[in-house]
Amino acid sequence: MLFRRTTAALAVAALALTGCATRQQINAPAPPPAADFPVEVSVPGGSTGLKLEKRPERIISLNPSSTEVLYAVGAGKQVVAVDDQSTFPAEAPKTTLSGFKPNLEAIANHKPDLVVASNDLDNLVAGLAQLKIQVLLVPPAKTLEDAFTQAEVVGKATGHAADGTALAKRMRTDIDKIVSDTRKPARPLTYFHELDNSLYSVSSKTFIGNIYSRFGLTNITDEADKSGSGYPQISAEHLVKSNPDLIFLADTKCCGQSAQTVGARPGWQSVNAVKNGGVIALDDDIASRWGPRVVDLVRTVSSAVSAAAAK
Repeated sequence: MLFRRTTAALAVAALALTGCATRQQINAPAPPPAADFPVEVSVPGGSTGLKLEKRPERIISLNPSSTEVLYAVGAGKQVVAVDDQSTFPAEAPKTTLSGFKPNLEAIANHKPDLVVASNDLDNLVAGLAQLKIQVLLVPPAKTLEDAFTQAEVVGKATGHAADGTALAKRMRTDIDKIVSDTRKPARPLTYFHELDNSLYSVSSKTFIGNIYSRFGLTNITDEADKSGSGYPQISAEHLVKSNPDLIFLADTKCCGQSAQTVGARPGWQSVNAVKNGGVIALDDDIASRWGPRVVDLVRTVSSAVSAAAAK
């Protein structure tokens, strides 16, 4: 559980559709000519003015969200290794490389010409610079707009600028339509997003919280985030008293949680979400990443809100 909280914090703040849309994203067009290079890219909060003289042909991804974006923009054939947390798509060359404890020697053994990472942990950028390996830092997205921007930047940096722009546009358009088409409840709904069964959660200031805010949902953990970390831990008493209308479980894989296990927790039987079928099981991976499958998460939230509004 500690690992999950650390993963979430690094991946989202300090924290991909198994249907047709995802397949369309992965099966992107062939790469453009090398004449598009050199290019210079910058990412808000990450790499600034990174100049790539030629299209990278041996890319390593050290975070799952970037792995998904790389494949979604059509750069999958250029990826030679991904970190141990990258589980999608299935064809990604998963290794024992770690994005949390980067091993410079192990990274260099893959002979990359570009490494994509979300954090400059253990002086990763400077260490790889000494080995003449460039690093594109794409930090954890804080908003949906951050995720769209990163899709564009990754596309440009890998020689797939048009595909990156198209992916960002598609994500934005799909999400806006899903939110717009969602049935509106008669009153504002409250929610709890569970990171693990020790009741760590996310506040509205996180990337995940930003998604829920698009639907006008009120987060019951915001007042408990005294430190401002974005990842408060609440008590069972606080949850029962707050009586959320919806409970989203992002710990179905790691911790085996479900509507049944939640309903069996002492005192939780009286919570509206439990009584009214408002406990929603999420895919842990999709619920912790800011890549193209965030559209799946938005669609799941939409379904939950619409179902609650119909009652």
